[in-house]
Amino acid sequence: MSAQILDGKAFAATIRAKVADHVSRLMADHDIQPGLAVVLVGEDPASEVYVRNKGIATRECGMKSVEHKLPAETSAEDLYALIDSLNADPSIHGILVQFPVPDHLSERDIVARIDPAKDVDGLSVVNAGLLASGQQAMASCTPLGCLMLLRDTLGDLSGKDAVIIGRSNLVGKPMAQLLLRDSCTVTIAHSRTKDLAETVRRADIVVAAVGRPQMVPGDWIKPGATVIDVGINRIPAPEKGEGKTRLVGDVDFDSAKEVAGHITPVPGGVGPLTIACLLANTVTAACRINGLDEPEGLTA
Repeated sequence: MSAQILDGKAFAATIRAKVADHVSRLMADHDIQPGLAVVLVGEDPASEVYVRNKGIATRECGMKSVEHKLPAETSAEDLYALIDSLNADPSIHGILVQFPVPDHLSERDIVARIDPAKDVDGLSVVNAGLLASGQQAMASCTPLGCLMLLRDTLGDLSGKDAVIIGRSNLVGKPMAQLLLRDSCTVTIAHSRTKDLAETVRRADIVVAAVGRPQMVPGDWIKPGATVIDVGINRIPAPEKGEGKTRLVGDVDFDSAKEVAGHITPVPGGVGPLTIACLLANTVTAACRINGLDEPEGLTA
């Protein structure tokens, strides 16, 4: 029996629809238009595409979208001055600096400069600490999207055995905190885990976020388990022609889908959820900053 393929594009569309509905209510009831500011330093082509897509998605939901494009040689002082002005701007509720940035700038220092209440990427140590201590926090967008998808697929997650492969600050650690909040039993596995295969085999939920193409084979998967593949890896695809590549996840999709109960594909699985959750976090930030109830179904 083959697994149910979880359609990330379709689920992201439902998140965006909820965001748009909440934005229209905020504007009608409180005259508040959530605002997202995105800062791009330099001319990284992939980053330019991401920023453009974020702007389109933001405007489509009825939110205010502001883009600041700065030259690659921009000094840290000038970038911090811009961030400070966005922190102080009441019409901006979310601030995101697109990474990577030029080498002379520190990503850690940039994140620290953003007001944690407006840190809609959920990257600051303040938000990480709040999340870890069970308090109200901005959750990182990709783990938040994975959590929403798991809730939508499985309903109550309480008591489920979850294994996360990968311990990054961006995905692995916040994913563990979010699943703990939903009363899962959580294991963070990684490259040094002894007998990784056996650890993964006991999991009802597997979240693969390790950055190694097709590392998790189907025989590591417990029959009926739900597999969330966060990996995005480009590998050679000679069948498409010389020099061509294709995208694959951290899970060997073809073998895993024969065993799992549910599985996300790559592409088209977790990827579309990230921008949708960025919009959700911006609406949540607007509500919290203005002392209003959080939007239902859009938070951790």
